[in-house]
Amino acid sequence: MKVNDVILQTVSKIATFIILTFGVYLFLAGHHEPGGGFIGGLVLASALVLLYLAFDIQTVEKGIPINYRLMAGIGVLVSVCTGISSLFYGTNFLNMEFDYFNLPIFGETELTTVTIFEIGVSLAVIGTALTIILSISEDVD
Repeated sequence: MKVNDVILQTVSKIATFIILTFGVYLFLAGHHEPGGGFIGGLVLASALVLLYLAFDIQTVEKGIPINYRLMAGIGVLVSVCTGISSLFYGTNFLNMEFDYFNLPIFGETELTTVTIFEIGVSLAVIGTALTIILSISEDVD
């Protein structure tokens, strides 16, 4: 017997959009305020977990065909390469460089190398969290 989850699925779609937006905000705010790749990644992963709870795994995997184990590995690789690349410039491991650029829509914007590191951390957190949660759910079935 299939349970009628129309209300749960409708609310989950709206809540997922809000959570994803908040996760991106936390990721971007992490440079100067509390947040960053780890916290933003956890919030983004929680939005995806909500989709897995509202819909079944096969439905979500059709819409979001991502290998989370590969995502976690790529995230770790990006973070490590960011740290190692600073050694090639004769600076310390994980040294941060920044500069201001005049972007067409945003105006004068600060771009830093730590953003690349945070992208790697975020990918690693999302990939690891969803790999663990999906592995646990497979054991229950």
